[in-house]
Amino acid sequence: MTKQKYFLLIVLLGSLTALGPFSIDMYLPGFPAIAKDLNTTVLKVSLSLSSYFIGISAGQLLYGPLLDRFGRKKPLYIGLVVYIIASAICVFATSLDALIILRFMQAIGSCAAAVASIAMVRDLFPVKENAKVFALLMLVVGVSPMIAPTLGGYVTVAWGWHSVFIILMGLGILNLIASWLWLPDGYKPDTSLSLKPIPILKNFLSVLKEPQFYTYAFTGALAFSGLFAYISGSPLVFIDIFQVSEEGYGWIFALLATGLIGSSQINTFLLRKYRSEQVIFAALSTQVLVVLFFLLGSINNWFGLTETVLLLFLFLSCLGLTNPNTSALSLAPFSKNAGSASALMGAVQMGLGALASFGVSMFEVKSAVPMVAIMTGTTIIALLILLVGRRNIKVQIEESKDTTTFVH
Repeated sequence: MTKQKYFLLIVLLGSLTALGPFSIDMYLPGFPAIAKDLNTTVLKVSLSLSSYFIGISAGQLLYGPLLDRFGRKKPLYIGLVVYIIASAICVFATSLDALIILRFMQAIGSCAAAVASIAMVRDLFPVKENAKVFALLMLVVGVSPMIAPTLGGYVTVAWGWHSVFIILMGLGILNLIASWLWLPDGYKPDTSLSLKPIPILKNFLSVLKEPQFYTYAFTGALAFSGLFAYISGSPLVFIDIFQVSEEGYGWIFALLATGLIGSSQINTFLLRKYRSEQVIFAALSTQVLVVLFFLLGSINNWFGLTETVLLLFLFLSCLGLTNPNTSALSLAPFSKNAGSASALMGAVQMGLGALASFGVSMFEVKSAVPMVAIMTGTTIIALLILLVGRRNIKVQIEESKDTTTFVH
């Protein structure tokens, strides 16, 4: 693969992967405006965020078998069309219930892009390169939480929250066109795969039985669900509690995103000296210490805006190290059914993320404690799963001398 093709492929896959995060982050500064227009509260508006996470989780289980059966591109096109239509209708939402349902449909569409892009990493790159490619994708994806909430804040102030969904619709159209023109097909559809419920469930079960998959998929998903708790609770913490403006919230969100992006790139250099399992353990152990201190301080009201931002920065920096490595190790044992494995991994991550987000929205108190408590609980459980689960892994697939090559 030439450097030019490599770069183009990373950008295309990164753009598809970023569609979901952009859809999550861009409307966050508009929560107070949405609450006012729809006669509800900011915490109730966050239910539309939870429904989005649920949609992604459920949708990935739908698209996984389709991606293996029909190839990556056809299901991707269908998903992007659904996303574009749902985004357009969101512009005209007049009730919270309507917005919650439309956000669910928007997620069903966008998750096709997420599953396809992750599966194509396994299709188009050698196994040994997967963790590095995921780190590069996180760099591309990382631009979205830097740009999206900042842009969303200014757009909301200038033209109202409805205009955010017009922009998201445009991004969906651009991704559809770019995928049609330039995305290579690196996977031959497996026509032997059945789309009947029982064979699909058996296929998912065979993936789930792999010790390396369930250990790293659940470790990564639980660690990462703290991010969803943060996303759901941050409008309340920054805008309501610390009285930050919509534009200011966007800039804080962008600043915190640099922790996630920067550490994911540091991960590339760490992998030259350390194995992925070592990086995961060190980062997750640090993450536990950070959230325990964060929780103790939140309960006792020790922290102001600066301290809160600093602790969240450290927390997200740990995630930037764990996520690329847990993703790579989860998918490493699979080649034939990488689409199903990718879908199941994404469904677990988004499903647990939805629960974390929903949990934050259920506590109608003007405090950071619910958000931080959920972040703490999920991180500790993630570390426990890692410690117990890795005992069942006999051989790390990551070390396999796989010779997967790029197919145009």
